[in-house]
Amino acid sequence: MLEKAGKRDPRQELTMEGRKQALKSPQKLSLLSSPVRAAIRLRRTAHAFKKNFLPGDSKAKLLQRQISLGKARLGSASTSLLSQASFESSQYFTFDTSVQEPSTRSSKRRKRSKNPRVLYPGNSRKYLPAEHKSKAKRCLLLLVGIVCFQILNAIENLDDNLLKYDLDGLEKTMHREVFGQALAVESIVALLKDYLATHIHNKPLVISFNGPSGVGKSHVGWLLAKHFRSVMGHNSVLHYFAMHHCPDSASTSACQQDLSKTISEMVTQAEIEEKIPVFILDEVEFMSTALLETLGGFFQTNQTNEFLNAVYILISNLGGNEVANVLLQNASGDLLQPQKKVELLQAALRPVLDQVHPLWMLAEIVPFVLLEKSHILSCFYEEMMSEGLYPDPSHVESLASQINYYSQGGQQYAITGCKQVIAKVNLL
Repeated sequence: MLEKAGKRDPRQELTMEGRKQALKSPQKLSLLSSPVRAAIRLRRTAHAFKKNFLPGDSKAKLLQRQISLGKARLGSASTSLLSQASFESSQYFTFDTSVQEPSTRSSKRRKRSKNPRVLYPGNSRKYLPAEHKSKAKRCLLLLVGIVCFQILNAIENLDDNLLKYDLDGLEKTMHREVFGQALAVESIVALLKDYLATHIHNKPLVISFNGPSGVGKSHVGWLLAKHFRSVMGHNSVLHYFAMHHCPDSASTSACQQDLSKTISEMVTQAEIEEKIPVFILDEVEFMSTALLETLGGFFQTNQTNEFLNAVYILISNLGGNEVANVLLQNASGDLLQPQKKVELLQAALRPVLDQVHPLWMLAEIVPFVLLEKSHILSCFYEEMMSEGLYPDPSHVESLASQINYYSQGGQQYAITGCKQVIAKVNLL
């Protein structure tokens, strides 16, 4: 019995050792209690037994049969070692952050596959580029704002200059008191508005009134002088009559000096006061060549700034016959448009004026047309009312019939305009 007790079966020793080893690691077994871990453990145990036992061993075959039927037990030391190796090699959750498992290629591929970037259908990129706010855009917006502010400021300054000269009031006055010259009035006001809107120019404004006698050129000059004296003062306006200021041709040199001195003083004073002086020169056709030469020197662009800021208005009867001929030739049916009529008159006047003196090459020509009989009637009404006389229509008609007219295309044009109206009213 002692001998039997001293001798133990090797299978019983393996089972006893396996149980002791199993008792040493109760925590790991508790962690792998899931069915998946059990299946993995059984598979690895079977693989280890295949390596330990010979292929022809009957015990190995019996153990394989039991494993396949799920009846094998973990009783040997080899099975306990294999189970520990399987626990160590298997991945399980732990709170120990000191141990870092080596990353494998499969984990990298999984991380790459979890990349949130996707392909957009309308774009070849994997993800839309991030929008970065550029500081240059803010600077550009600031620059645009500054430019717009400067433009608005300049427009306000233009409006202030035009308000200072009250050109709208001047236009209403001329339309009310000048008969039959609507195109001329519009041209004059447009030229003045364009020039007087600013105080910086590269040349003076020269306007030439040309047309037959008695059509309202001198009257417009008088209205301009009256208006600008009221808004700028007498020191900024010169109304010059050639026959009055320089009647004798022998005193041409003195007239040159006086005119040059007057213009220079007025221009200098106007520059100090930030005004644009107006020079209205009537009866220019009676000026001598030397006086025209002196006057033309002020029209040039190679002068100091104060002489470039000035308005010169030349009034004369030069080209009156050419204007009458063009109007009478195109009077039938009145086929010409207003702008076309002005262009034809300017084309007829330019050669005549250039022959008189080259200074007209620098001037803006404003033609004055012949007055119709209806305009003559308006002149009589206006003059009689200003004299305190009752304008009886039959009486006015009889006075207007005493004026000589051109008859062309069913229209009557006064030969002398309204020049004889004042004389006939004074005889009443």
